[in-house]
Amino acid sequence: MRKEKIGRRGFLKGAGAVGAAFGVSPGATTPAAAQQQSASTAAPLPNMAAETMPPPPDPVQQTSSGGDFMVDVLKMLGVEYVTQTPANTFRGLHEAIINHGGNKSPELLSCTHEEIAVAMAHGYVKIEGKPLAVLAQSTVGLQHAAMALYNAYCDQAPVYMIVGNSLDASKRLFSFEWAHAAIDPAVIVRDYIKWDDQPGSLQHFAESAVRAYKIAMTPPMGPVLLSLDSEMQENPIPNRAALSVPPLTRVALPQGDSGAVAETANLLVKADNPVIIADRLARTQAGMDRLVELAEALQCPVIDSGGRGNFPNHHPLCHTGRSGAVLAQADVILGLEVSDFFGTTHMLSDRIERRTRSITKPGVKTINISAGDLSPKGNNQEFQRFQAVDLTIAADAEQSLPALIEAVKRGIDAPRKTALEARGKRLADTHHAMTEQWKSDCTLGWDASPVSLGRLCAELYDQIKNDDWSMVGNGIRVTWPHRLWNFDKTYRWIGSSGGAGVGYNAPASLGAALANRKYGRLSISIQGDGDLMFCPGTLWTAAHHNIPILYVMHNNRAWHQELMYVQAMCNRHGRGMENAHIGTTITDPNIDFAMMAKSMGVYAEKQISDPKDVGPALKRALAVVRKGQPALVDVVTDPR
Repeated sequence: MRKEKIGRRGFLKGAGAVGAAFGVSPGATTPAAAQQQSASTAAPLPNMAAETMPPPPDPVQQTSSGGDFMVDVLKMLGVEYVTQTPANTFRGLHEAIINHGGNKSPELLSCTHEEIAVAMAHGYVKIEGKPLAVLAQSTVGLQHAAMALYNAYCDQAPVYMIVGNSLDASKRLFSFEWAHAAIDPAVIVRDYIKWDDQPGSLQHFAESAVRAYKIAMTPPMGPVLLSLDSEMQENPIPNRAALSVPPLTRVALPQGDSGAVAETANLLVKADNPVIIADRLARTQAGMDRLVELAEALQCPVIDSGGRGNFPNHHPLCHTGRSGAVLAQADVILGLEVSDFFGTTHMLSDRIERRTRSITKPGVKTINISAGDLSPKGNNQEFQRFQAVDLTIAADAEQSLPALIEAVKRGIDAPRKTALEARGKRLADTHHAMTEQWKSDCTLGWDASPVSLGRLCAELYDQIKNDDWSMVGNGIRVTWPHRLWNFDKTYRWIGSSGGAGVGYNAPASLGAALANRKYGRLSISIQGDGDLMFCPGTLWTAAHHNIPILYVMHNNRAWHQELMYVQAMCNRHGRGMENAHIGTTITDPNIDFAMMAKSMGVYAEKQISDPKDVGPALKRALAVVRKGQPALVDVVTDPR
């Protein structure tokens, strides 16, 4: 047992210690070896005599490390996975996870880029409701991770970030160890994380680890970061009995003030045309269920902005598809975690010149229940343009819904209930007509090549509608699924990136698929071509860790939104659109996504442009996913 323990710690000093034991510098070549290399380019035969020599003495005689204690803390927090791209500054914690922790709860996941690691954590938490941990190098790794952290911050996703850092300058040896160290590594991302700390001891780590978890999970949720000294990870624990781990206690989330909630209920009950807008509301199925209960009590329309899966799209009170008309008639508008109230209630245009126009009528009463006002920052402008809302309730909207529902129900008498039911009937008829029109619109260009998005989405839903499916990614916000499919659970849709950063969709989809795996759900991602080229290594992680997911490529061979912007500028200046493709298209050569996926171990179907081939290709790929493996179908699509 002692020999095994010593052996597991032997790597801590690395190749340098082994070389020193033989009197050889790391990476140096002996004269005899150099002569052998010059004589032949073939691989040398094993030196059997050297193999019979006794091994060098183990440079470290320890049976525990600070990393062991850190793993125990992560286990107490219930962290099931750790995503990472390996780096020297967290090698102590890495080793403790795989050996002391047995690589189980948490399990180490290998990523080829730190942006993938963080984006996977972003997607995972939106399904699982609790964070996994991300390990990164304190300088170069954190800079790679920064864009994905920004997306998570804008999307209010609680990413739990841990970076390794070499604090003691006298312990840094090689040049790269200096380049990988910082006095304050979190300064790189502090503008878009919620909280950070650099613990000075193992006890300090335990307390800050629990504090970070609670801060991340308290609305408005957001990323947190702990910077851990590499020596503290690697060195023995002086006195394990002296260390304690604080319990992770329950946090009562902030609810709306009772008086403000009562005032809101009164306005909604008396309104002729109230409207509810939901954005990042539903963290759990209870959030969706409560919103349905509120809408049905009022018999009023709901607009789902799509920040989360808030409201069933087939419900007769879902009027997201006609939000302009609904808001134009509204006399009371209730926002629930609406991040952009101004943009929701205004018509925005930047095609000819930048201009805005209100789409609401004069005198409309506006209310917003949101935790967003509880933790504002100033440098990054993700908080959107200011809107003078009549009543702002700074609280968690999902947590405030039960009190609001109760107050609304108390305010509805028999005559008012009859009037509300009549309103609900009119709304149901309008919803039915709207959805029937969508079905008709979907058939336009049905047999066209490249494949129409309407047909692609219809063919896909036809094959998954009887599964317990989850749309884990749709980075280009293709709208056909929300018009045709039945989004009746919160996990059917997890929202988008938050910061509109390209490169989010592929890895975030994979993180969500990882969370879905233990529930047996079928994970689907409609994947943009430009987005996948930011983090193509995501496909290798999917294959390596057997994460079942279907990527359906929306391959329009362009950054199409940017192409349209450049076309608009060309029109604005009267210069013609012949050159708008320059810098906005992904052609010459066309990327073979199927070949790329296959090279990383992912089943793939190649560049389908004939619509009659879409259904059979999806069927073959879904058979692979249902067996527990990732698959990709590359469909050449009409960009519209």
